[in-house]
Amino acid sequence: MPSLSPPASPSASPSADCVTQTLGRLGPAELAGQVLMIGTAVDDPGDLGDTVAKYHLGGVFLHGRSTRTAGQLRPGIAALQQRASLPLLISLDQEGGNVQTLKGPDFPRLPSAQTLGADPAATLRDTTADSARRLAGIGVTMNLAPVADTVPAVLGERNPPIGYWHRQFGSDPAKVAASIRTVVPASQDAGVLTVLKHFPGLGRVTVNTDTSADAADNMATANDPYLGPFSAGIEAGSAAVMMSSARYPRLDPDAIAAFSAPIVTGLLRERLGFPGLIMSDDLGAATALDAVPAGQRAVRFVAAGGDMALTIRPADAAPMSAALAEKAGRDPAFGARLTDAARHVLVAKQRAGLLSC
Repeated sequence: MPSLSPPASPSASPSADCVTQTLGRLGPAELAGQVLMIGTAVDDPGDLGDTVAKYHLGGVFLHGRSTRTAGQLRPGIAALQQRASLPLLISLDQEGGNVQTLKGPDFPRLPSAQTLGADPAATLRDTTADSARRLAGIGVTMNLAPVADTVPAVLGERNPPIGYWHRQFGSDPAKVAASIRTVVPASQDAGVLTVLKHFPGLGRVTVNTDTSADAADNMATANDPYLGPFSAGIEAGSAAVMMSSARYPRLDPDAIAAFSAPIVTGLLRERLGFPGLIMSDDLGAATALDAVPAGQRAVRFVAAGGDMALTIRPADAAPMSAALAEKAGRDPAFGARLTDAARHVLVAKQRAGLLSC
């Protein structure tokens, strides 16, 4: 399996030329589609085929739980790829513990991150690499992991999105950072891109963004030690980072992280120097976003500096694509930002070995 370590300077590499050539062939609707990752049931991915083709989707998120074999899963994923105008980023949640999409005979049960974080680094590395090889073998190109959130020991299971499920690698950001440094290359060298989540951290919130609009971390600052695991993952070459949908008043009093230019662009892109793909958490079913029309969710995310909007709801593809293209058509600055977002998606696809010219 090819390594997915960071490429050479994009401006000087043949792969960057391929990205530029591909980008130049995309019209407004195709640019809008490339920055969307839409959910579909893992056992019935073919249901999304028409949507993939119609909206020129850039990615697909396989959700739910499956006990099927690799041989049973592979054809459906391949069929989805055949419907795409450009190869898709195929993603899922294969963290371990309670968050493991594939649980069939070819996909051993993985310990929780909290358990793995207490194991020797060699065990974490080998477990991650074996899992990634199995995912790559069925056509999955991106795992929405690892969790880089730190849950303080005093909070523990009283942190609903992470601690309750033991999704964190530990309660010390330095220890979490060490685990992230192990996981990122182990997965990417085995052929599956990593996504650090949930920036700038969900470890201190006391409600879940999936079920509440009140999730907030009132302690997070630009110098927060809890950013350390994200910095470690960036330094290790993670292809992507996922934005949280919680609020961080000391970083931006006016917007959730996914819609915040100070957090997405100012903190992640500029201060931490992240060059890769910036993804949203689910912009579809999350209660935190109920007040925002579906199309505007994608527009606000991209305007803030995000590159790929994720929604679990297939019906969101139409309004999101339309809103992105419409905004780009009447706002040249947003049009340039949309093109830049699509470029980041294409670079990730090139890293995954999906792009050819």
